[in-house]
Amino acid sequence: MSLTVRRPIAVLLVSTVSLTLAAQAFFLLNGWNVMPAKVLELILLLGGATLLTALAGGRPEVRRLFAGLTRWRIGVGPMLMVVVALPLLTMAVGAATGSLQSVEGGWVQVAMMYLLFLVFGAITANLWEETVWGGFVQRRLMARHGLLIGSLLTAVPFFVIHLPLAFESKGWSGTSWSDALATWGILLLSAPFFRYLIGMVLIDTGGSLLAAGLLHASFNASGALPILSGGWQYVPAMILLTVAVAVLRRRHRRSTAQATEATARAV
Repeated sequence: MSLTVRRPIAVLLVSTVSLTLAAQAFFLLNGWNVMPAKVLELILLLGGATLLTALAGGRPEVRRLFAGLTRWRIGVGPMLMVVVALPLLTMAVGAATGSLQSVEGGWVQVAMMYLLFLVFGAITANLWEETVWGGFVQRRLMARHGLLIGSLLTAVPFFVIHLPLAFESKGWSGTSWSDALATWGILLLSAPFFRYLIGMVLIDTGGSLLAAGLLHASFNASGALPILSGGWQYVPAMILLTVAVAVLRRRHRRSTAQATEATARAV
């Protein structure tokens, strides 16, 4: 049995993460816009995941990989959670910390900008990212190790491949090491919570990559809201949402178990 079939996650991540980091470092060191390297990252990830899936199981497995993108019947509650919860929590964090700025153009304009960022980000990147991270990597790791460990294992390469983000806005020469370390610290803190949140969404929606991709896009769009000073509020908002969803799921399981036990006693 070939290595690509026995260790598909390792083959994908070792090749794509190393090539992505090398490409982005090359662009940054030359003072170029890093966007072409980010496009290359997406091509490598999605192309590699598709190829490895095809080698392992042929067309049926490829169809299974992409099937989650069309799984949109997930219920009103989960859909509101993946689309609305993060921007509302982000603004709540801004209001609580005094970093919520005045709204120019009204709240309707803010909502329209958020929806624009959400849809554009989902279509151009986040749906395809989560096809790889959620559908190819995390789904396998959770099936093997469970929700918590599978999510934490996914968070490691997810963190590593995003390291160049620290230099994206100001470039290599314009970014101090203190700023880079601060960005990496925030990323290191947020990645495990974010992957755990994505993992819960994947389980609760029956593997909907559409929901996972929209949540990823909502996270990014919440960080781009123009009414927040500093642009950091979406990170604690995401952590709060992760904790809230985990607590609600635990209470639901406990209630279900108690109801089942009561029914069994009655019988």
